[in-house]
Amino acid sequence: MKLEELTVYKISCYARNEIFHATRKFPKTELYTLTDQLVRSSRSISSNIAEGYGRFGKQDTLRFLYIARGSLFESMD
Repeated sequence: MKLEELTVYKISCYARNEIFHATRKFPKTELYTLTDQLVRSSRSISSNIAEGYGRFGKQDTLRFLYIARGSLFESMD
């Protein structure tokens, strides 16, 4: 199965795009604080899923999925 076919990856990319577009409406005073943090943490979710998918060992893959999970919770905070 290709990375782009994984449901969790598709959802993470969709969420990343939605967060990016939503933060464009934030006040300019939040540009380098909340906006930047939300965009970076949401980008980290899909990036870590992709990196974990590219690993060979189960433990290594899981480590990146746990990091992606942490970024998800950071984005939701």
